[in-house]
Amino acid sequence: MGAGHDHHDHHDHPAPVSPEGRPLRIGIGGPVGSGKTSLVAALCKTLSDELSLGVITNDIFTSEDAEALRSQGVLPTERIVAVETGCCPHTAIRDDISANLDAVEQLEARLGDVDVTLVESGGDNLTAIFSRGLVDRQIFVIDTAGGDDIPRKGGPGVATADLLIINKIDLAPHVGADVERMQRDAAERRTGPVEATSVTAPGGVAQIAAWIRVAVHEWHNSVPS
Repeated sequence: MGAGHDHHDHHDHPAPVSPEGRPLRIGIGGPVGSGKTSLVAALCKTLSDELSLGVITNDIFTSEDAEALRSQGVLPTERIVAVETGCCPHTAIRDDISANLDAVEQLEARLGDVDVTLVESGGDNLTAIFSRGLVDRQIFVIDTAGGDDIPRKGGPGVATADLLIINKIDLAPHVGADVERMQRDAAERRTGPVEATSVTAPGGVAQIAAWIRVAVHEWHNSVPS
């Protein structure tokens, strides 16, 4: 789809109001090169005909990830906003979330009909997790090329994310990684779901998209406490 395509024609009525009165916000984090931007691109292509999406990307001094998404035409350009953090990626998503929170709130207010906002962190390490003041759900992405000992090392990203993705399983035979071992090690360190896939492969984000559909449904249909 081209960048100028209207991806929210399917909405005959405004999105249902969430318990917080706003869209669901999902953070996507993980080490450098794990495939975060590729995941966001694939999710936008998969979900944009059924959900109204917004995207916030984080880079330290550039808007490279946002430009990459815009150039692929995964969403209209006005639905993708870059935040230049000027600091370590984990600081901008965990410690001082003001720039990201401002960007999220402004994007959602401007678009007006967002179902879910994806917030992509800059590449960081296994300790990088999002503040729950910024996002409602967290996805953490690791990859086989980073070493099959990553799940065993654990860390907050692996242990506490709502969904853990082991990406680039197609590369596992070429980098000497044991995907089944990675899945076992991850399962020992977390209680949440683990998805092993290659996000750029055909159908590679099908299960991740299904998880997001459920999360959006639960968010918009839950009863405030």
